[in-house]
Amino acid sequence: MSRIFLILLLLPLGVQAIFDSKSEIVVQAHTVVVDGRSELSTYTGDAKITQGDLLIMAQKIQVFNKEQVVSKIIATGVKKKPAYYKQNQPKQSGFVEATAQKITYFIDKQLVRLEGNAHLTQDSNSFSGGLLNYDIKKNKIIAKKSKDGMQRVKFKIKL
Repeated sequence: MSRIFLILLLLPLGVQAIFDSKSEIVVQAHTVVVDGRSELSTYTGDAKITQGDLLIMAQKIQVFNKEQVVSKIIATGVKKKPAYYKQNQPKQSGFVEATAQKITYFIDKQLVRLEGNAHLTQDSNSFSGGLLNYDIKKNKIIAKKSKDGMQRVKFKIKL
């Protein structure tokens, strides 16, 4: 079997802290490196984290811990297959879905940053640009053009 399947008991304690404790956590990847000293876990090769209604997929997913509590997750895609984030949010009627070359989830701030060909769909509304910041707590999206100006902000809102 070319994939490694890890279940709740095999994950570092910090990874478990970000998820709903009622649902099983499943991590799939071709390679897993857990460095307890630096509190960093790296999952590469079609990496996927699922737990409840949260789904993160990317070529590489890094989970950063601070004192055994997850501080952020970085999911990095490749050009033809961007990183992917999907989660049901309490203030939304449906799922929030996002893709980008790099997705950074700041756990304590409840902020998702999408960089490079960023796209986010919330209900029937969609936003895209070079950089998107999605504030989960405030249900707020800030979209910016790319640094080189080639990716301008675009949004579609259905009333």
